[in-house]
Amino acid sequence: MSDNSNTATPGEIEALLKQGFADLSAGNTDAAGRCCQQLLSLQPDLVPAHFLVGLVALEAQQRKTAFSAFQSVVKLDRNHAPAWAHLARLYMSEGQVNLADAALRETLRIKPDDPLVLDLIGTTLALMGEQAAAGTFFARVNKQRPNHLPFMLNLANNLVYQGESGPADAVFNAIIKLHTDSPQAHWGLSSSTRAVDSSHIDQMETLQAKHAQQPRSRAFYLYAIGKECEDLQLWDRAFEAFSEGAAARRSTIEYDEQAEIAMFDYLESHYTPAWFDSIADGNPDASPIFVLGQPRTGTTLVERIITSHSQVSSAGELQQFGLALRRLSNYRDPRRFSAELFSAAQELDPAKIAGMYLQTTSKMRGVTPRYVDKLPQNFLMIPLILKALPNAKIVHLVRDPMDACFASFKQLFADAYLHSYDQLEMARHHARYRKMMAVWRQRFPGRFYDISYEDTARNLEPNARALLDYLELPWEDACLDFHQHDGAVATASAVQVREPAHTRSIGRWRRYETQLQPMVKALEKSGIRI
Repeated sequence: MSDNSNTATPGEIEALLKQGFADLSAGNTDAAGRCCQQLLSLQPDLVPAHFLVGLVALEAQQRKTAFSAFQSVVKLDRNHAPAWAHLARLYMSEGQVNLADAALRETLRIKPDDPLVLDLIGTTLALMGEQAAAGTFFARVNKQRPNHLPFMLNLANNLVYQGESGPADAVFNAIIKLHTDSPQAHWGLSSSTRAVDSSHIDQMETLQAKHAQQPRSRAFYLYAIGKECEDLQLWDRAFEAFSEGAAARRSTIEYDEQAEIAMFDYLESHYTPAWFDSIADGNPDASPIFVLGQPRTGTTLVERIITSHSQVSSAGELQQFGLALRRLSNYRDPRRFSAELFSAAQELDPAKIAGMYLQTTSKMRGVTPRYVDKLPQNFLMIPLILKALPNAKIVHLVRDPMDACFASFKQLFADAYLHSYDQLEMARHHARYRKMMAVWRQRFPGRFYDISYEDTARNLEPNARALLDYLELPWEDACLDFHQHDGAVATASAVQVREPAHTRSIGRWRRYETQLQPMVKALEKSGIRI
């Protein structure tokens, strides 16, 4: 028959659907994909088949296919809450906040009760920076479906971000009680609480040994062990754990150092004053404040000082500026930043960059006149920021090079800072960053503000006052009490910024001076004095 749409009975189609979802659950995406093809050839408008295509594409990290599939679902069935929820999450991950917000409204219109959908809503709200609203959904999900590990982890992490370390610890402990070998729960617990003895360390040592063939899981345990050993001032044991954890994580990622070198070289050779002066400025909006530099250098501390001011909100670590460059230049490379991206960005209209950036940040910026975008990697884009948003303020954190490098080396990140898991790679990246900042400083004098982490931690008030003067904000005493600010912090510093400024981290690398000699020598070879 030329028309095969009637060659299967409803029962056979149902069996094929069941098989496809079972294959997906078993991790067999190829088999699930074949089921999708069969189903859609039999019935092209079969909603569950399109939805399965989307789920398979997500599992296979084929985002374009996932978008297309979920969009097909909602065209066929406008009341399909799971598809709307997935679209909201996908749009948000692409920085398309307005589309994400619209998809989220559609999801909520349907009044879904499916725990998976509610969890997706919470995840999307968290990405939007609405941690309190996200927490409401995560709590509801856990009440509706208790003892489900992924839901419990989302709730616990949300509580950490909101500064609720006690309730977060209770959830982490509940996860561990249910499932002793949960690397992320042990890591989360170690990050949110201070060790008082070595009992948890000993437990994690036993657990990490079981993951010799699973380096990502082992890395969670090893970084947690290192952190708790530091709590107990077991310095040698801490470094051993950090070093082994870094090696385990490094084995799971692909870091192309030559591509990074090419990117830095391109920025230096092409983003010149002649280029800068040859094109018109973009948007005069003065609301954004960019806090940038390297991770773990005090960016969150400075952000909290600024956002404790009544006129400033925190928008979090936004990807929106870089995403605007990608979307306007139709850049498809999966690498977040590259020489090719910055080549394409030079041809863009600064006003269009600014327009897309301001539009896509509007949901996260709050209602205050000013807001902080605290993405450290924005340092790469300083010339583009200055051209697109000439009245925006830029604050650059400066920290001792060894403290900065070691702070990143001992931190387990999500999917960023791939250079940070090897002493030599970390040092070489840091040298490139410092050289880049020196170039920007020389080419754009007075256009951004350097603030020292050490000076600010040691002597908060004069540095905070000077910072607010630069930002053209009137002084408010609340900026000295940033640790009492109740805003959420969705970064690795979520716990630390709940306490007053302190100097405990200054010079900490010297506890490990012998073990860190490869890093020291690599920095010195690059001309950086230690």
